[in-house]
Amino acid sequence: MLQIFCKNTGTAKEFPEGTTLLDMLPSFEFDKPYPIVSARVNNVSQGLKFKAYNNKEVEFLDVRDASGMRVYTRSLFFLLCKSAYDVFPGCKIFIEHEISNGYYCVVRRREGALKDADIDALKARMREIVAKDIPFHRYEVQVGEAARLFSERGQEDKVKLIGTSGEVYMSYYTLGGTPDYYYGRLVPSAGFLQVWDVLRFHDGILLQVPDRHAPDRVAPYVAQPKTFGMYAENLKWNLIMGLNNVGDLNQTSLERGTELIQVAEALQDKKIVQIAEEIDRRFREQKVRLVLITGPSSSGKTTFCKRLSVQLKACGLRPVSFSTDDYFVNRVDTPKFPDGRYDFDNFDTVDHDALQRDVLRLLGGAEVEVPEFNFVTGIREYNGKKLRLGRGSVLLVEGIHALNPRLTDQVPEEAKFRIFISTLTSISLDNHNSIPTSDNRLLRRIIRDYNNGSFTARETISQWPSVRDSEEKWIYPYQENADMMFNSAYLVEFAVLRNHAEPILASIPKNTPEYAEAHRLLKFIHYFIPIPDNEIPSTSLLRAFIGGSSF
Repeated sequence: MLQIFCKNTGTAKEFPEGTTLLDMLPSFEFDKPYPIVSARVNNVSQGLKFKAYNNKEVEFLDVRDASGMRVYTRSLFFLLCKSAYDVFPGCKIFIEHEISNGYYCVVRRREGALKDADIDALKARMREIVAKDIPFHRYEVQVGEAARLFSERGQEDKVKLIGTSGEVYMSYYTLGGTPDYYYGRLVPSAGFLQVWDVLRFHDGILLQVPDRHAPDRVAPYVAQPKTFGMYAENLKWNLIMGLNNVGDLNQTSLERGTELIQVAEALQDKKIVQIAEEIDRRFREQKVRLVLITGPSSSGKTTFCKRLSVQLKACGLRPVSFSTDDYFVNRVDTPKFPDGRYDFDNFDTVDHDALQRDVLRLLGGAEVEVPEFNFVTGIREYNGKKLRLGRGSVLLVEGIHALNPRLTDQVPEEAKFRIFISTLTSISLDNHNSIPTSDNRLLRRIIRDYNNGSFTARETISQWPSVRDSEEKWIYPYQENADMMFNSAYLVEFAVLRNHAEPILASIPKNTPEYAEAHRLLKFIHYFIPIPDNEIPSTSLLRAFIGGSSF
């Protein structure tokens, strides 16, 4: 017998060796408003078919937990792919990226894009598999055996990923006899997948997943045409470079790593030049005087603002800039969460009345003394920093609330130009494993916070869920208001970040809650063959996070 301590109940029970988590679950009585889909075992994510042979600490999860949601969505991907193979023999399916509170997917077949009747047939097959509660089976085999299996099925994307992984053994799953590879655990069987939908979307489909705040229904559809266009633009450049997936990236990194860095820099330079030229055109034709720049945490807002200023000067303009951070209210006046913690991302953390008053005065030609926030004392200070907009000047305001309409609602619309910065990873591990866009920013933030000495990796990971919640509330609702979007994701970013992130993540103790996320991120970045950062220029956006920025 072995002892299992359940964190959900705070109690321990004994079970025979080899008992699965699924069989243990009924023995622990706690509130389960939504189905349990996975668990953390000794702070590592596991599927419910995990068998325990030693004493363990277990926390059961539903999809409200980020780890549980990942298990659920991975399983949905397999359900979708299996059903597509059954309904459209010989097709290829690509899980592209997150968008509109779902996942954009493309089914390629000889007959062309899916019609409404085809989508109905696909959904009917998915419902049939769910109704039959067909189990997912997991197999662990040598890498060579897995590579042969997927090669025989013509899935070269998986063969490349496996071949560059550096692993000896790997696991794959089957659903109704169809094999597939996913880089994390799945639910025990298709019957767990009750909440989902499939919609027609552009030239593909949108797989809708549960709303994590109300998991008994799908997340509401949100139109994001500009964000979709940014993904499409970056995907086009990936294809031009011959980079369809991480396997391609790894092979190219070994052969032409320097060239990939040069292309990554050139693509970002090109986009910043385009944005600067558009601002210049509107300045001369429409009298645009105020440029508002925002994006979520660790998207690179500050460095982007400085690089844009350089390009605006090259256009003959005179940029003047400040950050909304300097208009923070004094820390004692900062809004708080119900539990007493400071809510630093709240809109009212910024003295928006003072900020807008100064913006209007600057646009009116006055000289204005602007504040500087002292992050050590938590006090907004006036230290004699004065700004004035002269002939040919544009004002750049950067910060997480810059696109909130309330921040500049007294400024004429024709005078404003809005920029939203995202970090959208357009490359996938393979055709069925997209990369969560937030992982890019989380790794950036962990590295930057650690190097700056502001937070430990544990603290950054611990804060991340509340950061993400604040972004959904205060930032993302306004991203489609942008006049132009900029993707700060770097073509070879994960390969560069690996060298920096590994020792930091490895330092997190296994007996801490944050170890679960550290373990997942370590496993993830091991898919990338590392690239040294010595050839990344000092003006690169990436330098803001790994160090060595000339800005």
